[in-house]
Parts: sequence; structure tokens; C-alpha cells
Amino acid sequence: MEFDLLIVGGKIFDGTGNPWFYGDIGVLNDKISFIGSAKGMDAKIIIDARGLAVSPGFIDMHSHSDLELLVDGRAISKIHQGVTLEVVGNCGSSAAPLNDLMKVYMEKFVLPEFEGQIKLDWSTMGEYFNKLEKGGISVNVASHVGHSTVRSYVMGFVNREPTRNELEEMKRLVAEAMMDGAVGLSTGLIYPPSCYAKTEEIIELAKVVAQYGGIYASHIRGEGATLLEAVKEAIRIGEEAGIPVEISHFKASGKLNWGKIRDAAKLIEEARNRGVDVTADQYPYIASSTSLSALLPDWAHEGGAEKLLERLKNPEDLIKIKVHLEGYSKREPDYWDRIMISYLEKNKQFLGKTISEISRILGLNPVDTVIKLLLDEESRVSHISFGMCEEDVEFAMKLPWVMVGSDGSAVAPEGVLGKGKPHPRYYGTFPRVLGVYSRERKIISLEQAIRKMTYLPAWRLGFRDRGIIREGAYADIVVFNPETVKDNAIFTDPHQLPTGIIHVIVNGVPVVFNGKHTGAKPGRVLRKHIRK
Repeated sequence: MEFDLLIVGGKIFDGTGNPWFYGDIGVLNDKISFIGSAKGMDAKIIIDARGLAVSPGFIDMHSHSDLELLVDGRAISKIHQGVTLEVVGNCGSSAAPLNDLMKVYMEKFVLPEFEGQIKLDWSTMGEYFNKLEKGGISVNVASHVGHSTVRSYVMGFVNREPTRNELEEMKRLVAEAMMDGAVGLSTGLIYPPSCYAKTEEIIELAKVVAQYGGIYASHIRGEGATLLEAVKEAIRIGEEAGIPVEISHFKASGKLNWGKIRDAAKLIEEARNRGVDVTADQYPYIASSTSLSALLPDWAHEGGAEKLLERLKNPEDLIKIKVHLEGYSKREPDYWDRIMISYLEKNKQFLGKTISEISRILGLNPVDTVIKLLLDEESRVSHISFGMCEEDVEFAMKLPWVMVGSDGSAVAPEGVLGKGKPHPRYYGTFPRVLGVYSRERKIISLEQAIRKMTYLPAWRLGFRDRGIIREGAYADIVVFNPETVKDNAIFTDPHQLPTGIIHVIVNGVPVVFNGKHTGAKPGRVLRKHIRK
């Protein structure tokens, strides 16, 4: 028998957490058609995996590559980590649905960094999916529908409860996205306009998603002082809506909150014990990253970025904003030493520098420095915050219901996607779990690490034929060297590919071969069509 592809002699980690075993894998078309001894068998392509690990392709449970994949479908920084499925539409923000007003807003405040390489010629989730596939993608893609996106579509950036008609329109849009194949509903409850929603609004939308077998993925309302209250809210939403819950980038942020993750985990385990299906994902770093404007109070964002900039210029509003910002250093005196600028356009000399360092250069205090940067850059500034501790990261990684998600985008070392100094997680999340936390620190076994990247997220998403090495499953496969796999991206020099990821197969097609991208784009949009 001749296969399209044979992988021979490797240690097979099937993704379930079971012990590894030696074997050969035969691929025909896009499926794994044989597992066993391939002696006497032949193939068009034979990969010698002796001394290497063979596992299912990694699933990035929390990605933000929604727009980046339209610029470069090769997914350079992700495919070289072994990622074969990107789950986008997270933190309440998805690529669809869009109306004309939202497109105008995006043209001004979102798309400039992509230098005209994205044309907003879609409106629905289905149209976005079609555009992705038409352009070609090297990875598979699944998407949530974002709550902020849906709320913006219906209400804009207003801070109030929806009317009955507005809520019904949001429910209609969510249902439409689910029928188009979305896998769930996401919220970003620290970001406008999601942050303006009461719990009851989210429950009503989550009930719609539950009817289609989807999940609820949440950047919860607080990851620091209010972590426990925020976890309780997520659990309540899952319980009352009858929907599985995925808590995004599970952590306790801020020195005063270190260790609180144990109490949060206890809440989740208590919920699971009474039948509420709650899981989480994490990235293997002690720093987070988001927009610099996220440091401002919720009320300052009402009306969107244009209104925010107006408030930063209004003396009365500015006084209140400054008081809010001063609160960070009052609680943690070294706070501004731990906020590093990762993206801006006009003041590139400040990339990779902390707010404290920039303040000294400008001769301003940290609060005035933040305001100046936001005004100079028309709010388009991103930062990295060193706010977690290793003990919490390691604790979360040991939990059996925590999977891996980068919270990063598919970027590249060159071109329009090579700008700034993004968080190293964009390039190193999965190799770092394998190399640092499994091989070096032995926090989890290699079998456990791979399960968190493959079978566990596939199970959570309802993809029973992905994330596993099994006859009949899709041939999304990674071949890597467990002794040398390593993340190379660092905070001051993040645009570096990892080492040790040798081959990456997507739907039976080699996309990375001997460490090099082949240019192939066999990825698909994984549309979920389940109606209870």
C-alpha cells in the first residue's frame, strides 16, 4: 500500500495524555489512515522521525490572528511553533459581524498598522470565513463571535443597558454567527463596550450560543483585586445559560494578588463538582499585554476612541483620568517600571522602554507620559505588563483542566507584520511549555503538556477528529525534537522563531518541512454546525 505521507520510527504522543509508544503513521489524503508498523509500505513522502516526538498539531485556544491571517495566511509565527489550529474571535472582539459605521471606525483606528493590506469587504461571519479561505491559510481556523463586536454593531460604545429590541437584535446576530459556523461567544469584560454589559445581558446571549452547542470564552471582568468575583460571574453565566465556560488567560495579576489564583482554582473546581463545565487556558509567561488605553477608566472609553481622545484634551475629564492613573503607583510603587511599550508608530524610539524610562527621557511624570503617548499616537499604543509570578504560572499549568493559549497573533519577522516588539508569546508559547516547563523544570510531563495543546482544546471545542493521533482523524501532525525544542523570542527581541519544531503537517500536507515553511496553504475554516 502506498500512502501520501509516512512518518516512521518516532515516539508517538497521541494527545490524550496516554504514555508514548513507538510506531509509524500513514497519511492518505487529509486523514491518518494507518498507525502501526509500516514495514514494506511506501509513500510519496517519507519522514524519518527516529529520535523525535510525533504529536497532534497544536491548537492555540486563545489567538488574536483574526486580521493578521488576511495579511499573511502563512501564519509564520504560529505554524513554526507547531500550531495547526488558531481559535480567533477572543476577548469579545471578532472580525464579524460588521456594519458600515464599524468599518469606518476600523479604517481609522484599527487598520492603519496594516498599511492598506486589508480590504473590509465582508460583513457577516460567513463572509469573513469565505475571505480567509479564498486568500489561503496555512493553519486551520475556528472563531468565536465577539460580544463587544455584536454590542458595537447594535449600540455603539454607549454605557447603558440595551433596550428589549436591542437585546433581540444582538441575539439575532449571535445566532447568525453560530449558524455560519462560530464555535462560541467571547467577552472582554475589561474592554469597552463589553465592560458596560451587566451579567444578565451576557447570560441571554450565552443561552443563544448554548442552543448551537457552542461555548462561552471570557476575558473575565477582573484578573487582579476582583479576580474571585470575576470568576464567580463567569461560573454564574455558565450555570444559568447552560453553557461550557472557558476562562481566558487564567492568572492573578499584580503583586498584591499573587497566590489568589489558588482560591480562583478552588472556585472552579467547586463549580465542576456540582456539574458546571468550567475550564481555562493560560500562556507560559509572567507578563501580559494589551492596549495602553486599557489602563484608563471605563467611563473614559464611552463613545469609542474619538471620544476618548476628546476627554484626554478636556481639562475636567483629564483631572479624573489622572487620579485614576495615579492609583496604580499608589498601590504598587514600582508599577510604571513594569509597563513596557510594545507597539506605536510615531514615537518608535520608545519601543521596548518602560513608562518610567520614557518619563525620564521626556522629563515628565509617568501619568503625563501615558497621556502624551495616547494623544500622540491617537490611542494606538500597546504595552507589556510584568504583573504575574512564576509560582502562579506553574500552579495553573499543573491543573488538569487548564489548556494552552498564546493570546497572541500570527506575525512574522519581516514586513508589515514584523512591526514593534510584541509579546514573545506570539512566537514562543508552545515551544516554551515543552522546553522550559516540561523538559527543564519538569512541572508537567511531556504527555501532559501535549494533551494541554491538542486533545484538551479539541475536546473543549467539540472537534472530535482533531487534536488526536488516531486512525480516521485529520492529519494535523507535529514532529519535534523533545531534547532541543526551545523558544527563542525574548521581550527585547521577540521576532525570533523557535527551534526544534522540525515538521508540521496540516490536513495531510507538509507546511513546515525540515524547519522551513513550504508555502503551502492547506488550512481550512472549521465551521461548527451543531443545533441542540
